[in-house]
Amino acid sequence: MDEDAGGIVLFVGTIRNQTNGKKVKGLEYEVYRRMAERQIAKLEKEIRKRWPIKSIRLVHREGKLKVGEVSVVVAVSAVHREEAFEAARYAIDRVKESFPIWKRERLRRGRYAWVKGTPIQSYPASDRSISEPQTNPREIVRPRTRSLVEA
Repeated sequence: MDEDAGGIVLFVGTIRNQTNGKKVKGLEYEVYRRMAERQIAKLEKEIRKRWPIKSIRLVHREGKLKVGEVSVVVAVSAVHREEAFEAARYAIDRVKESFPIWKRERLRRGRYAWVKGTPIQSYPASDRSISEPQTNPREIVRPRTRSLVEA
C-alpha cells in the first residue's frame, strides 16, 4: 500500500438474483481473452493519463457464477478521494461498455438468455507517456475457474 494515497476506492460487482423482474439463478461470462488483455492495458494507461492515481487493479471473472458471487473488482488509490472515485467509476463504466465480455443469464426452469449490452466503443487515450500498467493482463479474466486470485 502506498503511504501517499489518501483515498482508496473499491468497487465490487456481484451477481444479483433478478433482472427486470425475472428471477436469475446465475450468470455465465464469455470472454475474448486476447482482446480483453489488450483492453485492460489500454484502460489503465488512459486512466493514469486522466487522473493522478497511485495504483489501479481490475479483475473480471469468467465462466459460470452463482447469485451473490463477485464478478468484477475495480480498486483505485490516489492522493485524494475525488480522483480515486472518478477513476474507479470511469474504469467500471469502460469495462462494461468496451470490453469483449458477454454474459448469459441462467433463468428458472433451465432457460438461458443473453444479456443485451452496450455496443463496444473505443475511447482514445492522450499521447502523454506514462508508466506501464500494474494489473497483469491475465488477471482480468480467469480460465473457467471461480477463483478471484491466484494461489
